[in-house]
Amino acid sequence: MSLNQYLIYGLGFFAQALFGSRMIVQWISSERAGKVMSPTIFWQTSLLASFLFMIYGLLRYDVVIVAGQLLSYYIYIRNLQLKESWLTIPVSLRLIFLLSPVVTVVWIGFFNHSMLTQLELQNDFTQPFMLVGAAGQLILNLRFIYQWYYSEKRHISVLPGGFWILSLLGSVLVIGYAVYRQDPVLLLAQSLGLIVYVRNIFLGLKKSD
Repeated sequence: MSLNQYLIYGLGFFAQALFGSRMIVQWISSERAGKVMSPTIFWQTSLLASFLFMIYGLLRYDVVIVAGQLLSYYIYIRNLQLKESWLTIPVSLRLIFLLSPVVTVVWIGFFNHSMLTQLELQNDFTQPFMLVGAAGQLILNLRFIYQWYYSEKRHISVLPGGFWILSLLGSVLVIGYAVYRQDPVLLLAQSLGLIVYVRNIFLGLKKSD
């Protein structure tokens, strides 16, 4: 494996480490409160991790990863707005975060046709496990759309029980896809997330008793 591949995997592992740390922080906050919590740092870390993981997906020519990050990216920002912490981020960083997905799509679609060709060559959606991966990423993003809808109705950022059920289902599918793609970053990250998802489901059930 070349140095560039090591660096790419390093970026992916770092982004997934951030995703994992957000779950650990959320888990600890929930255990202390005895109920499912939605701490501000969960959304701050989610946004940064998504930004980095989107870059990783581009470098891996992985349309499942890129599309997955694009779908949930702005929901992280909306939750930061609901938590009244979005404006605490410096203006320059807010602009970078806001424009990055748009720039990514425009760059791939209009200015980097060779990358688009690579994405097409390396992502054959006639393969069953590609469909499994796409379905898993779709579910993992639908959970945030569901969470967004749920939070908007209550005018506060919350992580409802359905969010964790969708997380568990989507994660299992992505693990299967990661095995197919031989992607250690996805495999490790999603496997560790299963513990947090299951625990939050039990905390939600306990609170509803």
